Amino acid sequence: MDFSYLMPTRVFFGKNCIRANGVHMGAHGKKALIVTGKQSARACGALGDVCHALEKQSVAWSLYEKVLPNPSIENVREAAAMAREEAVDHVIGIGGGSPLDAAKAVAVLAVNDLDDDILFSGPYDVAPLPVLAVPTTAGTGSEVTPYSILTDVRDKTKKNLSHPGLFPRAAFLDAAYLGGLPYHVTVHTGLDALSHAVESYLSVRSNEMSALVAIHSIKVLGPCLKSLVTDQNPEEPIREKLLYGSMLGGVAIAQTGTTMVHAMGYSLTFFNHMDHGKANAVLLCEALRFGYGENKNRIDHILDILGMKRIDDLQALFDSLIGRPEPCLDDELSLFTEKAMMSKSILNTRPQPTAGDIFDLYKRALG
Repeated sequence: MDFSYLMPTRVFFGKNCIRANGVHMGAHGKKALIVTGKQSARACGALGDVCHALEKQSVAWSLYEKVLPNPSIENVREAAAMAREEAVDHVIGIGGGSPLDAAKAVAVLAVNDLDDDILFSGPYDVAPLPVLAVPTTAGTGSEVTPYSILTDVRDKTKKNLSHPGLFPRAAFLDAAYLGGLPYHVTVHTGLDALSHAVESYLSVRSNEMSALVAIHSIKVLGPCLKSLVTDQNPEEPIREKLLYGSMLGGVAIAQTGTTMVHAMGYSLTFFNHMDHGKANAVLLCEALRFGYGENKNRIDHILDILGMKRIDDLQALFDSLIGRPEPCLDDELSLFTEKAMMSKSILNTRPQPTAGDIFDLYKRALG
């Protein structure tokens, strides 16, 4: 047995965890830049709790609340310029995956003058600023990963930057912040979390520790997703399990990365404006069929945990939650294939797909 495992984020989980652990919220500097979207952090109460904790700890803060869905490089550069102007020494992300990923990129760019290529490839002359994370959706797991996913408008795709310094120093997970989410957001983020756990378990980089976490994530998330078929307003115990399962999925992919499912899903988000978690679900079952020959034992284990006998049963669950996608033309699928083959996540897939394999998979899912 031979593996490495790094998970440096301190996690605080539970109701009122920010106010109960304010000393840890205020332990990472003297002035923070809070990075968030336009409304959700205020509406759910997370922003108020963070500001209260910072004030109690005598930490100053500035607010950038213009993070876009699927933030672009230009979006995070604007926030990083504010971080430099305000001379902040740490960054706090509040929101779904977009604000959390944006906060990490800001932590890099606030102290490094980098062109786009070096931003995604490194190295960084100066270590990123400390990052704290407060998720308000249960899907991305970004609060416990070293990744930041940004939209590259020039190359018309989404790209991943990764650095050990982007692991948040602390994450504060309170399911109360999920209470006002629209049903489709709850579903799509839950599907994203499940995709993380499944992809991690099947990744060529999976190891004994990551597999344990991924399997536990699937055990937690499966019953929750089944309940969402008929329950469009889940009570807090379900929201809490979704948040916990999402965090576990993040811990898993922090070790292994994602696979071709994410690589392929990015084009559906960029070109077709499909929510990220929905895009993963549209593609996941076809990816399982593609890899079944080399991953039979693990895929059968996943299905068994979910109380299913066949991949078709999982497809039926997804169909009941998100319906079937609109078909795409072959020219679109060819473009999507070209973009997917550029992603590093392809390398984590067993067996390694060719461009022809990717096109055929798109065709079965979207043709």
